[in-house]
Amino acid sequence: MISVPQSKASRWTLELIVISCLAILYGPLLYHWVWDGWINKNISIQHEYFSHGILGLPLAGKLVWDKRHTWQRLSDNCHWSGIMCLVLGFVFYASGVMDAVNLSLPLMLTGLLLCLKGPSGLRLMLFPLILIVFSTPTQLPYLIEPHILPLQRLIATVAGAILHGFGYEVEVNNIYLSMNQQLVEVAPHCAGLKMLFTSLYMGLVLTYWTGIYRSRLRTGIFFVGIILVSVIGNILRNTILTFFHGNSMSEAFHWLHESWGGDLYSAIMLGSLVLIVNAIQDHIPTNLALKNVYADNSRAVKQVPPVDF
Repeated sequence: MISVPQSKASRWTLELIVISCLAILYGPLLYHWVWDGWINKNISIQHEYFSHGILGLPLAGKLVWDKRHTWQRLSDNCHWSGIMCLVLGFVFYASGVMDAVNLSLPLMLTGLLLCLKGPSGLRLMLFPLILIVFSTPTQLPYLIEPHILPLQRLIATVAGAILHGFGYEVEVNNIYLSMNQQLVEVAPHCAGLKMLFTSLYMGLVLTYWTGIYRSRLRTGIFFVGIILVSVIGNILRNTILTFFHGNSMSEAFHWLHESWGGDLYSAIMLGSLVLIVNAIQDHIPTNLALKNVYADNSRAVKQVPPVDF
């Protein structure tokens, strides 16, 4: 690690140069992510899985801005691993391969943090960096999709059972539901994989925002709740879609499947995460340590066994 003392003016100049270079290199890329991929949806379904970055990237920028005074108080240190990250990021950027170009952004940012302030700078900006990493589009959903077939079957089976319970004739075949000769496929996208990505991302933000990350018990229960909400929510959504499609309610099907009805449904599911956080904070202790309480509400004194020397 190399200590690099600098005057205030030269430090501001260096940081301005760094920010300008990042804007020139990654401004067009970020525009492509947001405008073409997440708003107009012209890139790919896999790219849409990271549309939570519309909220995550500005939040990361706000957190960096909030930490600027602490950042300035850190000593200037250049760590050797930062140089390696910068070199690797440049190689990825120059490769022209889309996924590599995307991944070069978090690599470059990591390298800059380590080169400017060393490990202490990386620790300070770790959470904003995590938000950027998990907003960076990759082919991870494409790699996961073949492994969620059991989830697709579960959703199809339970959705069919719900409709049977209401007296409708529904045939379930693997990941397909047939109602009145209308076929509905529970595809990976429809199985809620995208919604699960978004829910986990927003859950990460909520754990940081509320401070429940300090308790492993609360954090574990919260993320289990996120998975349950995502699975149950998508079972109900596919049940309703099958009902709409099976009864030739094309406009309602389109509204919930591709139009703003789907966005509204997703917003309701994300809103339920706030309710889960509030319930955890009100009813779940920070750990599993139990305290004995007498009938008069006085706490029992913990008995410590004697130690033989």
